[in-house]
Amino acid sequence: MTTNIYRVNAVWQLAGVYGVRTRTFVEGQGIPRQLEFDEVYGGQYHYLLLEENEQAVATARINLNHGEYAKIERVGVIPEFQHKGYGRQLIGAAEEWISELGVQRIVITSQQQAVGFYESLGYTVRPEIVIKSSIPVVHTEKEIH
Repeated sequence: MTTNIYRVNAVWQLAGVYGVRTRTFVEGQGIPRQLEFDEVYGGQYHYLLLEENEQAVATARINLNHGEYAKIERVGVIPEFQHKGYGRQLIGAAEEWISELGVQRIVITSQQQAVGFYESLGYTVRPEIVIKSSIPVVHTEKEIH
């Protein structure tokens, strides 16, 4: 089994990102595609794509539109590929990239069921819960160096 994580810089990689997000969030969780694909043209986004044996199976988006911090967003792993450590690998790759970009504070807005995962990676939960697209989300954050 071969896995690769790409810092997306080609259209074929972006197609993989959107495919994973469609399977994971639109089809898998019923999130309307207009809400899932909320990128704003001209925004500062970076994408990671994880492939297993040349099949796109996981992705994450880095949002640099917040100035003093970066957000890791749209972390998704296709259901049949979950529990293989791919989410952990993606977050590690995102943190490394964010650090290289000179940003030291990361915020992740997480669905409630994933909070324990982010806490295991050193993220601290902020107490507020927000309803987005009928799904309760929790803010977590971490300082990196």
